[in-house]
Amino acid sequence: MEPRYIFNDDFMADPSAHVFEGKLYIYPSHDIDAHSSENDNGDHFMMRDYHALRLDDVEHGQAVDCGKVLDLDDIPWASKQLWDNDVIDKNGRYYMVFSAKDKCGIFRLGVAVAERPEGPFIPEADPIRGSYSIDPCLFKDNDGEVYCVFGGIWGGQLQCYRNNELIENPVLPKGTEHCICPRIAKMSDDMLQFAETPREIEMLDANGNRMLAEDICHFFEASWMYRDGDTYILMYSTGDTHRICYAVGDNPYGPFRYKGTWLEPVAGWTTHGSVCFWGGKRYLFHHDSVPSGGVTWLRSLKVKEI
Repeated sequence: MEPRYIFNDDFMADPSAHVFEGKLYIYPSHDIDAHSSENDNGDHFMMRDYHALRLDDVEHGQAVDCGKVLDLDDIPWASKQLWDNDVIDKNGRYYMVFSAKDKCGIFRLGVAVAERPEGPFIPEADPIRGSYSIDPCLFKDNDGEVYCVFGGIWGGQLQCYRNNELIENPVLPKGTEHCICPRIAKMSDDMLQFAETPREIEMLDANGNRMLAEDICHFFEASWMYRDGDTYILMYSTGDTHRICYAVGDNPYGPFRYKGTWLEPVAGWTTHGSVCFWGGKRYLFHHDSVPSGGVTWLRSLKVKEI
């Protein structure tokens, strides 16, 4: 199938797609026109709530908006910028891990809990202890353990951390320096905290060498992990080179070796996606900015078969 738009009623981005209770749900971020100046810190992405969408016909249909499931004003610790989120089912409930800035302007990850896929999601009073940066992905392995993969540079602040500690005067790697890599942490059984200290996922190029900052396939943000047989697949965005790439490994912690590109650059600056199996096919959900006339912070959801 050709890539197509699946929700024309509003601007949504960063889709996390899952099958829950036999139905396909999408949990996107919700773009608004905040009239903020565009910069590398992402201040123009001022999202304030999350919606749940349901898509009954991937090939031809439009997604149904199940309504707002979480609002910035309901999160005690958060101040602004509800960026990417993901949702997983465990113990008969649904858990959303989301990114937002705290009262000091630092991105943290929070948890909200729902009884149904359509929400509403009730947020915890505090962020996850030891969390930082953005773009959480929740991966459930075959043994039921759930992992949170996260991190994004530039406005996502991942470059501001070394050994999980905030540092002063961070410098982005350049040229032949090793690129910044995503983080991973197993979640506690109740899904409310990390069960371990976050680790760095080592990213390798096609030759098996540590990925460099100058590599066109370097990690930037938007991790998405799933398993195919004994192979673990980590999809991610290259950010400033505007691609969605994937790498493979033999366990959730990596290392992950680059294998290819699933999406070439699209209209708009960011590229962010998820993969979902439905009807025996594998689909890539993503976004671009064509319907808004190329406005970077007003994006629309798309799907393509891979």
